[in-house]
Amino acid sequence: MLSKAKIKFIRSLELKKHRNASACFLAEGNKLVADILSSFDCECLIAKSSWLATQGDIRAGELIAAEENDIEKASLLKTPQDVIAVFRQPRHQLDKAALKTELSLVLDGIQDPGNLGTIIRLADWFGIKNIICSPDTADVYNPKTIQATMGAIAHVRVFYTPLVDFLEEMKDIPVYGAFLDGKNIYRESLSENGFIVMGNEGNGISRSVEKRVSHKLYIPNYPPGTESTESLNVAVATAVVCAEFRRRQAYHL
Repeated sequence: MLSKAKIKFIRSLELKKHRNASACFLAEGNKLVADILSSFDCECLIAKSSWLATQGDIRAGELIAAEENDIEKASLLKTPQDVIAVFRQPRHQLDKAALKTELSLVLDGIQDPGNLGTIIRLADWFGIKNIICSPDTADVYNPKTIQATMGAIAHVRVFYTPLVDFLEEMKDIPVYGAFLDGKNIYRESLSENGFIVMGNEGNGISRSVEKRVSHKLYIPNYPPGTESTESLNVAVATAVVCAEFRRRQAYHL
């Protein structure tokens, strides 16, 4: 049986202050937990016996077989699944030298955890290993972010740092940004390395960061000149931009 204290701790991880204090994060769901179990140190795993029987040897500090009603009490999901796991937050080291030869994402004030999680998933799909975020970007360990990554959190490293200072330090690397007044992305030269800056859902890229952008890009609607929505969702825009960069690389365009 799952203790009240354990349930209280698990549910407390919904709040950032408790995630920071414990240096832990929460993951829920059969596939998500199975996908990341080998990538992070697992403090505690609570699951139905039927799920545990399908996993073989599970490395966890504490392993608890629980009934459905106990999992429902601990879960943050509207529709709980068979397993909940508490993982240690990893302590990644940012390799700034490697960034000079890679394509990386820079997120300036992304507020929605779902958008952040989707962008992490996109980064994984397009082979982008590092995401650098402004301090006011949503927390990567928010349970909603973790859920939205669909397991990609195991393959992408996320860092938080003041962006102006960071981009100034890395000023020899091309910096691309998505703007409504930028140049048509399909007609511009794109390098194999660099930073792709994506801005806040409502306000876009901040003025201070904009000054560090060396190449302003725009995703045109189709057909040109027709009336359409003002802009794309930031995660959708990220997908379009990353796809175009990788298309150029794949076909040497």
